[in-house]
Amino acid sequence: MDQASELSDKIRLIRLQKGLSQENMADMMGLSTSAYGDIERGRTELSYARLENISKLLDVPLPELLGFEAQTMTEVEWLRQENARLLEVNVGLQNELDQWKAQFKQWIGQGLIKKVGEQRQRIGF
Repeated sequence: MDQASELSDKIRLIRLQKGLSQENMADMMGLSTSAYGDIERGRTELSYARLENISKLLDVPLPELLGFEAQTMTEVEWLRQENARLLEVNVGLQNELDQWKAQFKQWIGQGLIKKVGEQRQRIGF
């Protein structure tokens, strides 16, 4: 297997691990799906700029993508890392939900206080 073929296979593997489709990558890169597919099939010679773009989209350092820092993750390691990431996302979403709940309670509270005030004025208090 030559270096270009190894690189295209690595790009495909990382893309799949990230849960992205070829269509997703093509859209993010401004390419047609067939043009992006040619990258993963090793039919396209990649420029430095395009390699850098792919590494950013896949969130993999360029040297690692090129094989200078061989860090292969087992499926279990990848799942653990993904689980940790999702837990962080969940905490963030829970915090956002709590903020919205507090805001909603504030809006409801202000509305109820205003209505009570209006009713008191009608009654004459």
